[in-house]
Formats: sequence, structure tokens, C-alpha cells
Amino acid sequence: MKLKFLLSVSASMIMGLAFAQEGTQHHALKGPIDDAALTWAPSKWGADDRIGSANHTKNSANIARALSTIKQNKSVTIGKHYHSEAPGFGPRKWNMYIPGTPTGGPFGKNALVYHDELVVTQIGQIQTQFDGPGHIYVNTSKGPMGYNGIISWDAYERGAGDQVVGMGPHGVEHIAEFGFVCRLVVLDAVAYRKSQGKLSAAAEMLPVPKQPGDIGIITGDDVKAIVKAQGLKEIGPGDCVALHTGQGNTWGASKYKKMTSEQRAAARAIFAEGEPGFGMSACTYLASRDIALTMGDTSANDAQPGNEEMGYAVPCHTDMQTRRGIWNLENVDTESLLNAGVKEGAFIWAPLKIIGATGSPGNPMVLY
Repeated sequence: MKLKFLLSVSASMIMGLAFAQEGTQHHALKGPIDDAALTWAPSKWGADDRIGSANHTKNSANIARALSTIKQNKSVTIGKHYHSEAPGFGPRKWNMYIPGTPTGGPFGKNALVYHDELVVTQIGQIQTQFDGPGHIYVNTSKGPMGYNGIISWDAYERGAGDQVVGMGPHGVEHIAEFGFVCRLVVLDAVAYRKSQGKLSAAAEMLPVPKQPGDIGIITGDDVKAIVKAQGLKEIGPGDCVALHTGQGNTWGASKYKKMTSEQRAAARAIFAEGEPGFGMSACTYLASRDIALTMGDTSANDAQPGNEEMGYAVPCHTDMQTRRGIWNLENVDTESLLNAGVKEGAFIWAPLKIIGATGSPGNPMVLY
């Protein structure tokens, strides 16, 4: 009798869960809805496109323009360190272990011993990270909608037990086939605010913005002014644009390994307060210039919690990525670029070919 009862309850629960999943797949998630997003498809790259602004790398003229910026034949890498004490958004956490210590061996006459690592983490969305098409969606009355009008319920690749095992047409591997080769424009917002007299000469970073008008918000007009002040050619199609706010200096690649646990905790505390970054008008302007990629030294590159208009959640994420397929690279070590005197260079990088992933880690390279 007890077994029958348990089987009956279990069957009812499974049927109820299946019904709930089936019903959910035709409706929005609870919470805010923006049906204006339903008008965003098809993208400029066509209804079947899966790579968005990575299409720029197919253009040999864009590659030639990028390579023409190399004057000194030098290189610098701009990835941050992946480590358990490095900052992460919300519950995201990098955990790495060396199993076995050593993992295997010794083997053979040469007494070979080897070590492997086991990594448990949000591998696409931790430390230096690329936001792929599967990362940012907009909740609509039809369900969460991603790049080029695809609803998440239709995108998911499912495995045993209907478990979601990948993002299907929004997997990062589509972009990884092409990657990015682009002219990099580095915007030094710290130097710019100092030149305006809005930031002290001793300051290393912009303050976290709390409301519209705060100096931690970089507007479209600011972007144009910084490009002009740095004596660079105008931002154009296929360019990649990096914003240096200075906040990333708190755990910069040049110092992180030497930092104490207390210093790393202090960097995480600053990271959690919010971040200076692009305002909504800056992203609108960059989109109008048909760029390939935004990047910066913060967790999102959007100014937050304050932006030019309040009430939006990281607005550049939806307007650039979901709407336009212009991708984003976060927690980049822009300090390394400025230390090398790089304001313009050739950015060369591709995400890992992780089938179905929302994004990718990486260590991009800039030639200058």
C-alpha cells in the first residue's frame, strides 16, 4: 500500500512538472515584459544569422585595417587571472582542484607523473568573459527572446530527462568559428575626466555612478570627445572598442598574484558596489558606428546602478547583444594596454568552441 501510494505521488509530481514545463514554454516568465523586443528580428545580418558582429571578421578590409595599426611589432595579453578569490558577479565562483595530487603515475621506465585540473564554475561567465548569443535574453509575452528573435524554449538543446544541455542556435561555438580580428580603440575615461577637471589627479578609477549625470557614466558625446582627444581616427565598422574606467586596476593582472587574501577581498567589495561604464547613449552611438565588440575592465561595461535613465538592468546588454548582435567582453585588463601606451592596436581573439555554451573564458591578445 505504501509503495503504491509513493508511486502514485511520484507519477503525479512528474506529470505535474511536465505540464508546468509544457505550459511555461508558451508563456513569459513572471516579472517585467518588453514586447517591443519582438520587433528586433531579423537582424541586419539576416534572419538565419547566428554570429552577429563576428561577421565583420569575414571582411578582409577590416582585417587589413586592424593589422595596419601594428607599428612596433609588439604584443600584450589582456585577460585577467582565473582564481577562486577573484571577483565574480553574484554567486558565480571559480573553483579549481588538482585531483589525485598527482592525478596519475608514475608510469614507465621514465617514471612519468601527471597532473590534471578539475574546474567547477560558470565557465562562460566568470572573470575575463565573452557574452555569447545565449547569455542575454529579453522576457516577452512569447517567452524569453534572444538574438534574431529566437525564443529560448525553441533554442534549448535538450538531453536525457529533457535537461537543457546547450543553447542550440545561440551556442557560442557559432561565433568561435570566426572570432574577432579588428582595429581596437582604447578609450581612457580616467584621463578624460581628469582633463575635464572632474576627477582628481591622484584618482585611479571613476566612481560608481548612482544617478544620471554622475561622472562614472560615459555618454555618446564622451566617446566622441575621448577619440578626438586621443588623436585617433573615428570609430568605424568592424572596430572593437575598449573602455578603461580604472575599476579593474583593483585586481589587475600585473598585481593580482602578489595580492593578499585581504586585498583580494577589498577588490571584490569594490566590484560588488556597481561600476562605472557606458551610458545608454554611448551604446546607441557605438551601434550606429557598426562596431564588432565592446569590452572593458568591469563586470558588465554598462554603468550601474546609475545610468542616463534609471530603471533599466544593464541596458547596453539587451540593446547591443540581443537586439543587434554586437557582442561584449568583460573584465579585460585594460590597465595592461595603458601601461604599454596602447590606444590603438589589432585585437585578435576567438571564444572557445564549447557547443551550446552561453559564453567563453579567454586571454585575448593585442598587437601594436
